[in-house]
Amino acid sequence: MTDLRVGVVDVYVIRPYREEWLVLALQRATTTRCPGSWETVHGRIEANERPEDAALREVREETGIPVDRLYSITCQPFYLHSLGIVQMAVVFAAFVSEGGDVALGPEHQRYEWLAMEAAASRFTWPREREALQHITILLGTGDAGPAEDVLRVF
Repeated sequence: MTDLRVGVVDVYVIRPYREEWLVLALQRATTTRCPGSWETVHGRIEANERPEDAALREVREETGIPVDRLYSITCQPFYLHSLGIVQMAVVFAAFVSEGGDVALGPEHQRYEWLAMEAAASRFTWPREREALQHITILLGTGDAGPAEDVLRVF
C-alpha cells in the first residue's frame, strides 16, 4: 500500500504592492535535484512543525526576505516513486514588501522577480502554474475578500 504524507510546503513569494504583481522564481543549483529547473520556495515540514511555520522558515532560509502576510491557498499531491509515497504539498502565498535583497540558500543559483504569467511559464512543474491561478482567483483584489478570515494565516 502507498502512504500519503503531508510533508512539504510550496510558498509563492509575491510582491503585490504594485499594479503588476511580481513572483519570485528560483533556479535550482547544479548540485541539487532537478538541476537548473525553476521553482517556487519549496521545502520539507520538519517533525512537530506546523505547515505555516515551515513556510515561514523556508522563505527565510531560501530567500532571507521577511513575510508581511501569509495565506493558505490549497494542497497539491505528487508521487515520489523513490519512496513509494504520495506527498502532499501545502501551498501558501507570502506577500512581501518591495525592496530587500534576496539572499539565496545553497539549493539555488539564481532568482528573478517575474510577472505572474511569466512566472507560470518559467516554473517547471504544472502544479506551480495551477497554484498561481488559485492565488490570482483567491487574492487578486489584494486580499482574500470574504474568505480572509479562513485563508489569512497572519
